[in-house]
Amino acid sequence: MTVRGIRGATTVVADEAGYVLVATESLVKEMAELNNVNPTDIVSVVISTTQDIASAFPAKAVRSIQGWTFVPVMCTHEMNVPGGMPLCIRVLMHVNTETPQNDIQHIYQNEAVKLRPDLQK
Repeated sequence: MTVRGIRGATTVVADEAGYVLVATESLVKEMAELNNVNPTDIVSVVISTTQDIASAFPAKAVRSIQGWTFVPVMCTHEMNVPGGMPLCIRVLMHVNTETPQNDIQHIYQNEAVKLRPDLQK
């Protein structure tokens, strides 16, 4: 067993707490489901948002998922690079897994699919 990183990103239509929480929950659930990850397999989750998101802590959405209460989660802001994708939430989930790195499924939703079109299946 080794620790692997699973990447994901999504966007919201506006900086409103409801949008942020729903989008974050949807993203991390899909990341875990498609990679056969149980909450007890998760080492930690780092979530970044672009600086135009300030209405809610995305970590709240993760901690509210049943069975995820004790998953260590941290939020931060993404670099403010000119021309960067607005209203974007990025997730890096560290998990204990037997899955080879090239078989990890990274998940990009909504407008964030434009960040890594090479990973779309």
